[in-house]
Amino acid sequence: MIPYFGWTSFSIGPLTIYTWGLLVALGFVLGTYLAYRRAKSRGLDAEKVLDLALWIFIASFIGARLLHVLFYDDGTFVSAPLSILDPRVPGFSMFGGFIGAAVASFAFFYRHKLNWIAYADTLIWGLPWGCGVGRLGCFFIHDHPGTLTHSVLGVRYPNGEVRHDHGLYLSLIGFVTGLWFLWMNRKQRAPGFWLGSYMAIEGVTRFVLDFYRVADKTYLALTPTQWLAIPVFIGGCVIISSYAPAPEPFSEREV
Repeated sequence: MIPYFGWTSFSIGPLTIYTWGLLVALGFVLGTYLAYRRAKSRGLDAEKVLDLALWIFIASFIGARLLHVLFYDDGTFVSAPLSILDPRVPGFSMFGGFIGAAVASFAFFYRHKLNWIAYADTLIWGLPWGCGVGRLGCFFIHDHPGTLTHSVLGVRYPNGEVRHDHGLYLSLIGFVTGLWFLWMNRKQRAPGFWLGSYMAIEGVTRFVLDFYRVADKTYLALTPTQWLAIPVFIGGCVIISSYAPAPEPFSEREV
């Protein structure tokens, strides 16, 4: 069992630093840096990656907030609509952030006439590590408690209950995915492999993990995240198969 450790904020002089926001920001910076390095090593325009990162940051915040407001917590924001724009108010959906980032990215690719699959593969390279760091912020504030468990990865909450903690799980999944990317990078991969793989991994893991969450809205027995995870997984598989090299024709060996 993992002991409960809460770390919501800390102070530097008169300044209060919020742990969640700090780690999310650090994760975004790390992911952008890795994508930038990847672009340079692949002969792509690394400056375009930095330009796009700013738009992704803005669009992902908007998308994450809107999806949460529309499907998870509409009542709170109806009573205080201006709080939608306040980043200090909790309530963000990761998949909403992905949707916002995708919209901004494709608009950017189209405007600058970029090879979208090459740049998408490059951007996605840094995402697992960014999520690994950012999700530690969720773990430290424990804003995604799960169902009761006897797992060795369960967190013992202050009331003595041992629960799944999705912040921890999603952070670990991010780091493991990043390590898997490094392992698979030993060989040349077809275009779309990295984007499609990440989408497939994210679709499966989020669909399964949401069965172990508490206090989430459901629609026809599934959470909004689970409904979105299905097309994300399918889309990832389609991308991988669409760009996979065709198998060589079979020829019988001469004896």
